[in-house]
Amino acid sequence: MTNTIIRLENIFKIYGSGITEVKALNDVNLIVEEGEYCSIMGPSGSGKSTAMNIVGCLDRPTSGNYYLDNVDVAQMDDTQLAHIRNKKLGFVFQQFHLLQQLTALENVMLPMLYASVPTNERKDRGIAALKRVGLENRLNNKPNQLSGGQQQRVAIARAIVNRPVVLLADEPTGALDSRTTQEVLDIFSELNSTGITVVMVTHEPEVARQTQRIVWFRDGEVIHSNLTPDDLSTVAVS
Repeated sequence: MTNTIIRLENIFKIYGSGITEVKALNDVNLIVEEGEYCSIMGPSGSGKSTAMNIVGCLDRPTSGNYYLDNVDVAQMDDTQLAHIRNKKLGFVFQQFHLLQQLTALENVMLPMLYASVPTNERKDRGIAALKRVGLENRLNNKPNQLSGGQQQRVAIARAIVNRPVVLLADEPTGALDSRTTQEVLDIFSELNSTGITVVMVTHEPEVARQTQRIVWFRDGEVIHSNLTPDDLSTVAVS
């Protein structure tokens, strides 16, 4: 029996009030099961980034419930959300967000410092994570000594080093060329094959087609929650 990792129930996110009110999310319901690899798509302003911020515990809904690994986190305070993010979520962003003064290994070890992982264990786990993304020979390189694809692989290693229940990727291939994009997507697929749940926001259909399920947002609502890659070209834009 699968475990529901992400469950959004009747989620609203409202900005402003009265005539200036904007519903960034309008009664959104969404479930992601453990071990899934799904992508979130939609035009600009559709609500996909707002939804990702809530799923990532970077923002709170105006109303509704959000269960992450069976814990309702919707109205947690900032300290509680920071703890949940560090313990249960890994993040990969378009721009890598690596600290330029640190080596690849030091960047990967950083989340473990906040999680109070012992120093000797931090190094071992950091090396293992970099080996997992094929960068065991780049441990001591700083970001400016790495290609864009290598920097994104360091970011992926950093995202998985605390063993999250969900890996969240926000346009992770947006700054990469097509060859490097495929290398990064191959890593996501490999991680997912080992049981890691992956949720990715992308505007690129060819990227979304490499996931198992596609969720389509429009005007703050989930229009399609269970598109297959084959459905995308004919259904998602309708």
